[in-house]
Amino acid sequence: MEVILISIFSAFIIFMTVYFLIKAFDIAYQREEISLSKFRVLVTSSIVIGLLIASMLPFGYQKVFDTIVKPIM
Repeated sequence: MEVILISIFSAFIIFMTVYFLIKAFDIAYQREEISLSKFRVLVTSSIVIGLLIASMLPFGYQKVFDTIVKPIM
């Protein structure tokens, strides 16, 4: 139960970070500081990396909890 809650809150933080990165990329594109192709690459890579990290969070947190709880019991 704890792992699920921690993973949800961490995923929420990651998705917020990706959202604000995309907003920053959009501002840079509107000011013509980056090209359209670079904008697309940056947005796509941010979304993919965010999803990969968010999907691997439960496994990482479960490993941490197992490491902490096993020595106690």
